[in-house]
Amino acid sequence: MKKIIILFSIILLVMLAGCGNPTPQKPGEATQTSAGEKGEKKITIAGNGGVIESAIRDVIAPKFKEETGITVNYISGLSGEILSKVELQKNSPQIDIALFVPVDVIRAQEKGLIDTVDESNVPNMKSVDSRFIPIEKAAAPVFGLVIAPAYNTETFKKKGLKSIESWNDLVSPDYEGKTAFSDITNDWGFNTLNGLAISNGGSTDDMEPGLEKAKDLAGYSNTFYKNSTQMMPAIQQGAADVTVMGSYSIGELAVSGVPIKMAVPKEGVPLQAFNASLVKNTPNNEEALEFINYLISEEAQSLISEKGFYPTVEGMEISEKFEESIGLKETDKTFKPDFAKFAEIRAEVSDRWAKEVTPELGKKLK
Repeated sequence: MKKIIILFSIILLVMLAGCGNPTPQKPGEATQTSAGEKGEKKITIAGNGGVIESAIRDVIAPKFKEETGITVNYISGLSGEILSKVELQKNSPQIDIALFVPVDVIRAQEKGLIDTVDESNVPNMKSVDSRFIPIEKAAAPVFGLVIAPAYNTETFKKKGLKSIESWNDLVSPDYEGKTAFSDITNDWGFNTLNGLAISNGGSTDDMEPGLEKAKDLAGYSNTFYKNSTQMMPAIQQGAADVTVMGSYSIGELAVSGVPIKMAVPKEGVPLQAFNASLVKNTPNNEEALEFINYLISEEAQSLISEKGFYPTVEGMEISEKFEESIGLKETDKTFKPDFAKFAEIRAEVSDRWAKEVTPELGKKLK
């Protein structure tokens, strides 16, 4: 009897060993092997959360899989955070496509973290509006936008305030501290500073006039917000009547019922996009390029416009439901910022903002 029990135990151990995990794989290997065995292709894209994430997860990725059989996984995060991840993983990429703001496209290219994207490997690039391209052969502009002032139309009408016609109009005691401006560490804040510089005789090469005007902006503001997740509730709940945001966020607020409208200052608004970059050394190069090409197809851009983004393909228009709140007229002035200069001066200017501008918060409020 004892021998039978021992024999049974040995058989059981052998069976359990056969069901155990295989030899550990290097990062990325297990997924590729599993996908290969099942005949399944997968790519991973990293980009902003919120409306961009929902556009890809809920609308674009399912359509793409239906047409190609390729599954798209999504990792959400801010552009700068994604750049750091790509750099940390450069010897064993876990991300195939990174969605970057223009300055981070330039940084990624300078660090050698992304591969070429142009008409030779992404045919639909031939139809892209060049005004959205941050730097040649580095990325495909996918989610078009401007960064612009916006205001609560009901409050302005009730108080008899004039609409915003200049970046300088953001500085006013009439707003009584009910503002939602971003800190300079956010792209919205940096573009606000650039707008103030241009409006006061400066430029991206000369931010001094902008920094001086930003001190007044701070004086009539209670705080500078860190990101959109803080700013949008302030607008929704009536804590702020004046802001500077990405046009897609203004549009999202408007269609949700908030009485908000984008203003295009006479000095113009910066035209730009979230850009799809091909991560260098990705093992899924072919599939990633196919997805980038799809993102700038007329089909995908039509879907993207329904989320409040300007199509980056020439000849296409934003969805009609956003025309009233964020539609751009032919007479509206737009410009393409010098993103390379942005990248060059950002650290220095951000340091000065923290030391000279932020301490002025609230000093002019009654």
